Amino acid sequence: MLNYAIVFLVIALVAALFGFGGIAAGAVGIAKILFFIFIVLAVVSFLFGMRKGR
Repeated sequence: MLNYAIVFLVIALVAALFGFGGIAAGAVGIAKILFFIFIVLAVVSFLFGMRKGR
C-alpha cells in the first residue's frame, strides 16, 4: 500500500511541475486517500501485532 502512495505522490509532483491541471488534482486526491488508508492499516497492524505478542 505504501508503494501505491509513493507512486501517486511522484505522479502528483511531476504533474505539479507541468502545471496544476486535471491530472495533478486527480493524482493528489488519490495520493491523499492512499496515504490515509496506509496510516489506518499501519495502526491496525501495529495494534494486532501488540495483541499477538502477549
